[in-house]
Amino acid sequence: MTQTANAYVLTVACSSTRGIVAGIANALADQGCNITDSHQYDDPKTGRFFMRVSFVSEKGADAAQIRAAFEPVAQEFAMDWAVRDATEKMKVLLMVSNFGHCLNDLLYRWRIGALPIEIVGVVSNHMTYQKVVVNHDLPFHHIKVTKENKPEAEKRLMDVVEESGAELVVLARYMQILSDALCQKMSGKIINIHHSFLPSFKGANPYKQAYERGVKLIGATSHYVTADLDEGPIIEQDTVRVTHAQSPEDYVSLGRDVEAQVLARAIHAHVQHRVFLNGNKTVVFPASPGAYASERMG
Repeated sequence: MTQTANAYVLTVACSSTRGIVAGIANALADQGCNITDSHQYDDPKTGRFFMRVSFVSEKGADAAQIRAAFEPVAQEFAMDWAVRDATEKMKVLLMVSNFGHCLNDLLYRWRIGALPIEIVGVVSNHMTYQKVVVNHDLPFHHIKVTKENKPEAEKRLMDVVEESGAELVVLARYMQILSDALCQKMSGKIINIHHSFLPSFKGANPYKQAYERGVKLIGATSHYVTADLDEGPIIEQDTVRVTHAQSPEDYVSLGRDVEAQVLARAIHAHVQHRVFLNGNKTVVFPASPGAYASERMG
């Protein structure tokens, strides 16, 4: 996406009340800012208001100046809010075990610029994809996990997170359960891909379960990781059709394609600040025009 140096994203969450949109628009206009894209949602059940605004500073105001000017409005409406430079790429740490379809897909999207992130490394409990990662000039961290060394392994993982400055951890088919303590510490900062259309068919072999039930649609779910396994707020889902004539192996192959697409879309939404937590659910706004564009596509 082509952006100027003074392009920003404002995110707002607060209790719903009259005058929020006007307050936001006036505050930005007073700073010489022009809104280029805007989405909002007022949840009548929770009484929460959510808004994402893309804007450019036509008078050259920097993020600090805009934040200072916006502070009175934020205080008036008791907002959870942030103003971010739209050109800054979020630092992402990938984690993988022995299934590499999601990892390879993310590396390709990152390499051509279709996924606007900065990959700061890959962690794995196996050596399977070491060469792939190193060939992309990325740090590879092998952290073996056993029942006996799990606390030590998670400490090493957190060391990698802190040393790399990772702002988001992506479980790209990482087949180890993270501890409750780690999930709580990294709440809202770990995204998982589940090889099933949740909440159906949980567990280790969802495609076999789906096959045995004779389903006509299989899918994948990307969600935030919480202490409740596979129960985190859902960010993205998709499905693919299957027929009675297809085998469990067909289900797996078709499902893997969906997994890669769903995970990439979930990451894209998170790093562009389009996802808002709303209790145990999420509000996910559409991408801004041009958000998927890349100079190396086509």
